[in-house]
Amino acid sequence: MTEPRKQTKKADAEIEEVALEAPESAQEPVEPVVESTEEQPARPLDEVLGQAERAYAAYMEAQRQVASAYRMNEEQIAKAYKRAEQQAKNACDESTKQALQTREETITQALKERNETIALAEKAYQKANEQADRVCDAEIEATWKVREEAIEQAWQLREETVDQAWNIYAKLSK
Repeated sequence: MTEPRKQTKKADAEIEEVALEAPESAQEPVEPVVESTEEQPARPLDEVLGQAERAYAAYMEAQRQVASAYRMNEEQIAKAYKRAEQQAKNACDESTKQALQTREETITQALKERNETIALAEKAYQKANEQADRVCDAEIEATWKVREEAIEQAWQLREETVDQAWNIYAKLSK
């Protein structure tokens, strides 16, 4: 983007060129003024007044052109500012949109990974629970088997002890 000072200097240079170029009506040849009035005949007052009016008209036209150039420069600067402002707004909007989209994608990915992790944890829990149930069932079954065997041995021992007691009693009672 061009700098406003450079634009102003450029406009000033253009204005100076315009001011130096007088309108065609003011570019009539001017007769050189000679100090001695004796050598040149005096010009009529109307001619001098006409020349002064043309010079003044050229000056006023140059002033209008200068003012017009300043107005055009100001309008161009205003348009450039509006373009820059719009570009900044568009860039900001696009950046915000991209940031929101990135945020949404990140959240979606994190949620997906969270759900996958939860699913894996659930599977691991189920597997551990099933294995604990199997181990528990096996230990209970083994314990019951040991109990049954102990009861059976105790019963056999009781049977043997009762038989012995009856045998002793039978021997004593005979």
